[in-house]
Amino acid sequence: ETQTSDEVRFSEKFNVAVPFIDRHLDEQRGEKTAIFGEFGEISYYELVEQVNRGGNALKTLGLSTGDRVLMVVKDCPEFFYLFWGCIKAGFVPVPLNTLLKAKDYKIMIEDSKCTAIIYSPEFNGEIETAVKLSNPQPKRVLKTLGKESISELMESASTFLSVAPTAADDDCFWLYSSGSTGQPKGTVHAHKDIPVTCINYADGVLDIGEKDIFFSAAKLFFAYGLGNAMTFPLWVGATAVISALPPSPKMTFEIIEAYKPTIFFGVPTLYAAQLQAMEKEKPNFSSVRIFVSAGEALPGDILRRWREKTGGVILDGIGSTEVLHIFISNSYRDHKAGASGRLVPGYKAKIIGEDNKPVVQGEPGALMIQGNSIAKYYWNNPKKTAETIQEGWINTGDTYYQDEENYFIYCGRSDDMMKVGGIWCSPFEIEAKLIEHPAVLEAAVVARPDKDELIKPEAFIILADGANTSQNLEAELLEFCKKGLARYKYPRWFTFVEELPKTATGKIQRFLLRKNM
Repeated sequence: ETQTSDEVRFSEKFNVAVPFIDRHLDEQRGEKTAIFGEFGEISYYELVEQVNRGGNALKTLGLSTGDRVLMVVKDCPEFFYLFWGCIKAGFVPVPLNTLLKAKDYKIMIEDSKCTAIIYSPEFNGEIETAVKLSNPQPKRVLKTLGKESISELMESASTFLSVAPTAADDDCFWLYSSGSTGQPKGTVHAHKDIPVTCINYADGVLDIGEKDIFFSAAKLFFAYGLGNAMTFPLWVGATAVISALPPSPKMTFEIIEAYKPTIFFGVPTLYAAQLQAMEKEKPNFSSVRIFVSAGEALPGDILRRWREKTGGVILDGIGSTEVLHIFISNSYRDHKAGASGRLVPGYKAKIIGEDNKPVVQGEPGALMIQGNSIAKYYWNNPKKTAETIQEGWINTGDTYYQDEENYFIYCGRSDDMMKVGGIWCSPFEIEAKLIEHPAVLEAAVVARPDKDELIKPEAFIILADGANTSQNLEAELLEFCKKGLARYKYPRWFTFVEELPKTATGKIQRFLLRKNM
């Protein structure tokens, strides 16, 4: 069992909107830019005023304390106003993935029993369909902007909002887990969870400050982006750049050059695409002091190529919706290619085998985490809660081992591990090897039975620009894997595809690839 501990204490009455929103005026930060982007600049003074208007507008909708408000809102200032307005007024915001379809929203509307749903106008089609199909339906359905919108209600609302009397352990907001292995689950977080992630990871690993400018390609609707682009900057009174545009190399290069962020947060897929784009372009990253990666483990080869190309280091880490942000990470002073790093201060970890006992160092097993930002429970799902959270430890669903230097090494989602020739085999290790080959942009490896019903690895591959499929390439990749991996680990089949199924956070949904066989 590995442990680092930093106990955070809270006053008896604690509403997280006070330290993250109200405090900035007391600290004379009103004139400072809190958020900027294609919509212009929003000062801290304006942010506080609009959060208060947002909370008051929500109160006029006939909501009761603890009612859920689903948010299908793009990355824009209204996301901040509604999220913090809800919390300050005593309602529970539930930001949802904006990339989903009506059938997905219907599941969440019915599961959450939400009283209201607020959405950006561009998602009108999917939301209106979802609401029609839902039973029960939310009482109030509003757009963020336009006629009869929440913004219209905010215009006439008071700029004073009294703080709902809550405690640190009270339900504060939910996030639906991305469902890398099936049905999404409503993950219930308390008021204390946000400051804990800021103290443990943002302060403890990134060493953030008021002068930092944050830019996250990962969106606000999931845990990683929520911390990167909203809670971390608000924690230290810094500035966040936000954009509603879908993340792409072009979009990130332009934003980094225009707004000069000091910290950039991406996912491995994006870093791979940026590296490919840098074959032709030379973006100016001189403002960025730290690059961060999470959402899926970062292959060592991407880190090495990034360092060669930019001189910068990408700090890989692992987080989850349930723990709210990163709990194992590399740091600027201590990083290793191909490793998730070491424990973030404030968290404990253990790796257990099938007998629920800790494994010998170097052996793979289920990664269990303990810490003060873990979700309270899964909404409406006592069975899954009991399976996942036991005596304060949460099963992350990931398989890991600790190497001889005590770095945590990712092997894959526990459901994705495969036994080949009686030996556990990590899909991630084979994928990391494959992307070292110049013809491979992305790879996903899954278990497939051969004609004798024995499990062997199959590789699904997206080719890099300019590479062509041929018998020669298959033979070349086979040889490349045989040389670089233990003999039994090479893929027995290669399937070339245009895209891979992924969650919003960039995790490969290998179970969908297995289903399609």
